[in-house]
Amino acid sequence: MSATPGPTAAPGRTATTAPDPLALVRTRGYAVLLVMAALLGIPISAVAFGFLALVSELQSLTYTDLPRGLGFHGTPSWWPIPLLAVTGLLVALSIRYLPGEGGHKPAEGLAAKGAPSSAELPGIAIAALASLAGGVVLGPEAPLIALGGGLAVFAVRAVKRDIQPNAIAVLAAAGSFAAISTLLGSPLLGAFLLMEAAGLGGVMMGVVLVPGLLAAGVGALIFTGLGSWTGLGTYSLTLHHVPHADRPDIVAFGWALAVGVAAALTGAGVRRAALFLQTRVERQRIVATVLSGALVGVIALVYAEWTGNKASGVLYSGQSALGPLLAGQAKQTAGALVVLVICKALAYSLSLSSFRGGPVFPSMFVGAAGGLAVAHLPGLDTTSGFAMGLGAMCVAMLKLPMTAVLLATLLLGAEGLTVMPLVIVAVVVSYVLSLRLTPVPGPAQDRAGSTP
Repeated sequence: MSATPGPTAAPGRTATTAPDPLALVRTRGYAVLLVMAALLGIPISAVAFGFLALVSELQSLTYTDLPRGLGFHGTPSWWPIPLLAVTGLLVALSIRYLPGEGGHKPAEGLAAKGAPSSAELPGIAIAALASLAGGVVLGPEAPLIALGGGLAVFAVRAVKRDIQPNAIAVLAAAGSFAAISTLLGSPLLGAFLLMEAAGLGGVMMGVVLVPGLLAAGVGALIFTGLGSWTGLGTYSLTLHHVPHADRPDIVAFGWALAVGVAAALTGAGVRRAALFLQTRVERQRIVATVLSGALVGVIALVYAEWTGNKASGVLYSGQSALGPLLAGQAKQTAGALVVLVICKALAYSLSLSSFRGGPVFPSMFVGAAGGLAVAHLPGLDTTSGFAMGLGAMCVAMLKLPMTAVLLATLLLGAEGLTVMPLVIVAVVVSYVLSLRLTPVPGPAQDRAGSTP
């Protein structure tokens, strides 16, 4: 394919042609890049699997084995308060004293800002492990993206120091793809999340996407193999029981508008509170992070005492709780679901402001619980409410509309096709209103690192 011609040159000037964006694909080096991406997908996905397995084991240790070892019959509802205070201390120390400040600040959204240096990787891993194991309301996706990209760059530079910067960027993205290859239920969903978060488009999207998809495919195979070999599973987002969804009608579309508005308002409140608190936490990192952790524990205690449910309903990312939430919706009253949404949202905002982790899964859980609460009202079935709330809240927090629609529909399998029109309406309403509710950043916000 010839290069695309540029504008006609004026008389007396030399005609020029625009650079061919696909020139890299036709080179031998791109084929080598694909092989490297596939090879990197093997160890990086294995490390990501080990990271998730370690988080799961630490969560069981801190919330089940440790209380039992201390003589308690079950986990006391007040247990999260001291545990999360200690978690806050560990996270604060890692942010303050280790390079990289523990990685990405989740209150500022999910953005692909390049791979961290090798010196920053230990601090990112420790801050994320402490946060997730302690039960804060954040997910593993952002630390895995950073660790995957950082490990890819470290490995490539260890083998070949004179590699070109554009090749390093492609391989770093491939490492991130491999690290979250099955986390969202499909390598394609993880790839779409990264591409939309990075803001790539046009031809360059394909140039970066192909090595990333290859690494993600290899990573998914490694996750599946390790999950089967170890018996630990693949730590993939799945729903095992999805109720039948009714065909959308005019009443359901009205509910889609309402859910979109409610999600945008809720997301704006959570995000603004998190950014407001983040600036205060950074002034007194250790004391404020310990206090934030203790407050998350208090919120979990209030929820447990108020509803009679376990405090763990408020804690953690909500990834593994989405399936049971949908399957057990008939046992939950609308009032209990509203209390769950309020408590989870408050704990989510505090966690965003002080700890390290990803914002995706908690936003999905808060939205899904809110959608199920709305589904108790006439004119809306359970699955439609669940999907609309999930997608609308996800886009309110992440500002990634295509990813939000795909997450809310592909997760539901065949029923997702039925509810997709409603999800699209709810996501679009939430997205547009969220953008209008986002304050225009001023100079002070820019210096603080806030993002719209």
